[in-house]
Amino acid sequence: MDERALPFLHHWYTSSSAPGGAGTAPGSPSGALPVPTLTTARLVLRDWRDDDLPAFRALNADAEVMRFFPSPLSADESDAMAGRVRAHLSREGFGFWAVSPAGSTEFLGMVGLLRVPFVAAFTPAVEVGWRLQQSAWGQGFATEAARAAVAFGFTALGLRELVSFTVPANEPSRRVMTKLGFHRDEAGDFLHPRLPEGHPLQRHVLYRLSYEAWAAGRKVP
Repeated sequence: MDERALPFLHHWYTSSSAPGGAGTAPGSPSGALPVPTLTTARLVLRDWRDDDLPAFRALNADAEVMRFFPSPLSADESDAMAGRVRAHLSREGFGFWAVSPAGSTEFLGMVGLLRVPFVAAFTPAVEVGWRLQQSAWGQGFATEAARAAVAFGFTALGLRELVSFTVPANEPSRRVMTKLGFHRDEAGDFLHPRLPEGHPLQRHVLYRLSYEAWAAGRKVP
């Protein structure tokens, strides 16, 4: 299974402004917050390092990785995006963590949580998303890392619901959402407001996961 990211990340992180406090997570005080490290059996979700940037540029320039995005990113666009990702983590205490194999600092991609930065019928909300390099596909890494981010959102952040969304054709990401316990909300499908009318990626499908459903799923043997 190839585990791609969600198209809207391109628009948020290549825009000139970061999202405000419209999400459902608790607000944060001014100044940098410590970035928590999350661990799984095989992965570490960590703060970013300067030496992650070359691998991040390659990730964002990969046409297959960016298949469900409007376009690949230039090196300058990728670096700017990394800067905003890191600023969001410092400001909020959560965001898109850099992902590495356990015991290594190799950069596999990013996975995490983000306040949805536009107005839609389902907002304010916090979304889970991912973007991994091709060498990390087919090993369940997106699901494993996202599961840790979801747990962090429901426990440390006290969220009552998370959402995830993508274009209908992005079956790999939709399978990850299902594995995480998200359910399709067909009535919530929407046209992405940051894409022009008629754009082939404008239509998005919406998935939701409530705290109650997540907690119940953890109790299943």
